This record gives sequence, structure tokens and C-alpha cells, in this order.
Amino acid sequence: MDTKRMIIDEQLPVYDVVIAEHVIVQSDPASALAAAKNLDFLTVHTPLLDSAMWLRGLPDRLRHRAQPPLPSLRLADGAGLPGWLSLGERPDEIAFGAVGKFWQTSIEWRDVPAAEFAAFADPGWGKIACNFSVRPYGATSTLLTYECRTATTDASSRRMFARYWWLIRPFVAHIMRATLTTIDRNAVTAPAG
Repeated sequence: MDTKRMIIDEQLPVYDVVIAEHVIVQSDPASALAAAKNLDFLTVHTPLLDSAMWLRGLPDRLRHRAQPPLPSLRLADGAGLPGWLSLGERPDEIAFGAVGKFWQTSIEWRDVPAAEFAAFADPGWGKIACNFSVRPYGATSTLLTYECRTATTDASSRRMFARYWWLIRPFVAHIMRATLTTIDRNAVTAPAG
């Protein structure tokens, strides 16, 4: 059994909450991870997800601070959204993360270099570390996992995040499952090569 530490373990070994979703993909691990890396997150849609994203952007639209839509959002493209960064990549894992005050109505992101992410502890912030990881599953399939961990940097932030997490946890799980479904579809329909 392989016992090496995952990137996500190195970047955020201690956290307040964790959520993980899994799907069995009918392709090899390399193809499944490539599909995750090349996923355009903006192509992940469900009625609930689209409604939640519309509501999340409502405060900024009402304040006339809405941002123009992004053309795409792929891990393969590097930095896409403010605050989000690559935390590393291995043949069986891609990790990414962000620092922010995501429990606020209008999220405040903080740009932190990847080399400083693990040690970042300035009070008043939260850190999110996510990954896609793959493991062979039988002779021809792959177990694809999407994990997200969140840690806050002080007691006050922890209290605010706990209230926020209680409300949004079911939506986060739904978004993660929809993301995995899209990756699965892309990995299975991608041409072999």
C-alpha cells in the first residue's frame, strides 16, 4: 500500500472541515486526472448550481460591482480567479487552494504565494485546499476523488465560518458531485491517445 503524503496533506494537514466526493470513471487514472486538469469549471451546470451562483453574485450586481464573466476557468491554465493558486501536481493528484474571507456576502480574497500557503496564519482569514486524486479501480476504471478542506486562522473567523458552513455545506457537496459528473463525462468521451 502506498503511504506517501498527498499534496493536500502537506498544504493543509490541520483543518476545521473537510468534504470529499468520489466517482468511478471508466478510464485509466492518467486520462481521468487529465480530464480533471482540463475541466472548464464554468461548464459545470445544474439548475441548483446555476441558481446558487446567480444568488452569490447578486450583492455585487446590486452594488454595480459585478465582474465581467470569465472566458474559462481551468486548472491547466494556472491562476484563474483572484486568490486561487496551484498547490502542486503529481501523477495521481492535482491540488489547488485559496485564502479568503469566503463567509462574507462579498468574498474578499488574499493573494498568497504557493510557497507560503501552508504556513499562512494571519488572523481573520480562511484557507481552502482542494484536490483531485486518482487511484486504479479494477482493471479498467479509476476512482476519482474531489476533496476540499477548510481551515480558519483564528477563533473569530472560525465562528463566522462555522455558521456559513452550516448553511452552504449541502450546496458544496452538490457542486462537487456535479463537477465529478462533468469530469467523468469528459474522461469517458475523450479520444484515446
